[in-house]
Amino acid sequence: MALTNDPNWWRTATVYQVYPRSFADSDGDGLGDLNGITSRIDYLQALGVDAVWLSPFYPSALADGGYDVDDYRAVDPRLGTLEDFDRLVAALHGAGMRVIVDIVPNHAGSGHVWFQEALAAPKGSPARDRFIFMDGLPANSMDNAVRPPSDWANAFGGSVWEPVGDGQFYLHLFAKEQPDFNWSNREVRDEFLKTLRFWSDRGVDAFRVDVAMALAKDLTAQPLPSTAELDAQGSGPHHPFTDRDEVHEIFSEWRELFNSYDPPRAAVGEVWVDDPARRALYARPSELGQAFNFDLLQADWSAEAFRQVVASNLALAAASGSSSTWVFSNHDVVRAASRLALPGAGGGNANNLRDAAWLRSGGTEPVIDRAVGLARARAAALFMLALPGSAYLYQGEELGLPEVLEIPPDQRQDPAFHRTGGQLVGRDGSRVPLPWEPTGPSFGFGAGPAHLPQPSWFADFAASAQAGVAGSTLEFYRSALRLREALRADESLTWCADLDSPDALGFARGNGWRCYINFGTRALQLPAGQVLVSSAPAPGPDLGSLEPDTAVWLDA
Repeated sequence: MALTNDPNWWRTATVYQVYPRSFADSDGDGLGDLNGITSRIDYLQALGVDAVWLSPFYPSALADGGYDVDDYRAVDPRLGTLEDFDRLVAALHGAGMRVIVDIVPNHAGSGHVWFQEALAAPKGSPARDRFIFMDGLPANSMDNAVRPPSDWANAFGGSVWEPVGDGQFYLHLFAKEQPDFNWSNREVRDEFLKTLRFWSDRGVDAFRVDVAMALAKDLTAQPLPSTAELDAQGSGPHHPFTDRDEVHEIFSEWRELFNSYDPPRAAVGEVWVDDPARRALYARPSELGQAFNFDLLQADWSAEAFRQVVASNLALAAASGSSSTWVFSNHDVVRAASRLALPGAGGGNANNLRDAAWLRSGGTEPVIDRAVGLARARAAALFMLALPGSAYLYQGEELGLPEVLEIPPDQRQDPAFHRTGGQLVGRDGSRVPLPWEPTGPSFGFGAGPAHLPQPSWFADFAASAQAGVAGSTLEFYRSALRLREALRADESLTWCADLDSPDALGFARGNGWRCYINFGTRALQLPAGQVLVSSAPAPGPDLGSLEPDTAVWLDA
């Protein structure tokens, strides 16, 4: 399929997220690479996605899975070259798919040339002003040590402040190898505009903006507020480092650059804020255009929860002039096929990797019913793909992959695991390299062992073992995506009241076709209509029945 010049392609796109280091390994070193992605373009095209989002492939020390970027305008030599990137973009475009790349503007990697200059420079220098350095608090009389400027903890455990030995500390909201930029510095803003233009000129169609809400910061208040004060306040325009109003000045400037291209470059922000109305500000046409809503991912497995999420997000999208984004899985959360199998599935701590105690109950792993988890994951996916807006899939979701729990401590890579002494298991379980074949040293991922250990049961989920097999999860996704393309409608829906159960939802799209999902424990009678696709691997002979944990699409 040839690409069009449609400036609104992103509004209803199906986007497939590739985590490059775990997708496909072309040279046998155990690490996925750009040429590995290029070698699997036929697979992506057959799946039927509109765009491919590439998680970071830049030079990195891998302190945080590539989100510690040492050079924003280069390719990590372990993953390929700029020429390999250009070939990948050309091949994806030739196959009718657009390219989205991750941009990581909140923080650099500690190997970035600017940060190395800052460490070597004195207090008050222009080099340090590109980042956020602050003097420590007066020494505590007990140990005579200069104290950090505040008691804030970073996302992976420990302080957000790292001493540099001269009485100053630098800010890192994440790992210490991820120093935060100072976005009040014009040089920082210009550098990122240069980076956005660099990749746009190479054919990149859109950008996923990491930690978009945290760029603007104001740490001038003395003393800085305590963690307790911040928790009581919540995010918002007066928070010192998240969701400040000034951040919108940055993205308005980005939009001017994006709109200088034909078609304009698109963007979607990763925005975690307390108030959904604040999130919608990032999605305005004058800024990024879209912002992720993770509400379905966090919702309880119930009809009422899903209905509320959909209704509220469609209203926010309409108010902002955007379209909504829907997602159940990504590289930061427990895979849906495991998460949805848990009691109270969907919401609460089961999604929150900063409190993943559900993975260990008294030192043991929970009993996860894979059949229940997969059934719900397939039903949720079919529900999501029927919704107005864009849908984001994460690699392996189309294979029904569960979370990998059995990773030995000495092979875990996530800084959250190591910085908390194993109290947080981290995100490695969703980043294990994909199984392409049921046999081989890495199940077809590469010629040798993969960089994260793959369990033996991966053989049952291999792509080649599912291809062409009726009822397999891969063929289910392929069918659903073909229908999603064929049935494209306007960006509205109408709720249906023809399923007599509080445990079910139904809605019709603008051209009349309908989606129904059953969250309950008993089968329900479907209204009249031909079943176009069902999430059930092997629908029963009575196609007028909607089984528990199942979704269907009916014709108009």
